[in-house]
Amino acid sequence: MKTELEPDQLRLSPIPKTWILDLDGTLVVHDGPFIMGKDEFLPGAREFLDSIPKRDMIIFLTARSDYEKPHTMRFLKENNVKYDHIIFNAGEGERIMINDMKPDGLVTAYAINTKRDRFCQTEFITDRTMDTRFD
Repeated sequence: MKTELEPDQLRLSPIPKTWILDLDGTLVVHDGPFIMGKDEFLPGAREFLDSIPKRDMIIFLTARSDYEKPHTMRFLKENNVKYDHIIFNAGEGERIMINDMKPDGLVTAYAINTKRDRFCQTEFITDRTMDTRFD
């Protein structure tokens, strides 16, 4: 069941994107290393990561501490997960993104909240009519 903050579909422009993704409870089982002894992708999460175009940037954001960094990095490497940056020790509270819209009105920031330990059900659709003239 989707929440009101998780739309059925989201239409996106064809220009390169930045994906800012949480790890625990969003891509992998929350506290998996402590519950199961290892990280495990949520159903659909790995396929989603693999579907992100290579020209897009992926940033992982996690409240995991430096203590958890070695096994997190090992898990990502062993699973050949492509990403550009990972930020550890992020706060456990709200995460707020502020960004400007393009002059032609293209919205350049979205936030999707999912239920813990259930991968995002939103369908991301590239809409070629949304190309922008502005950078």
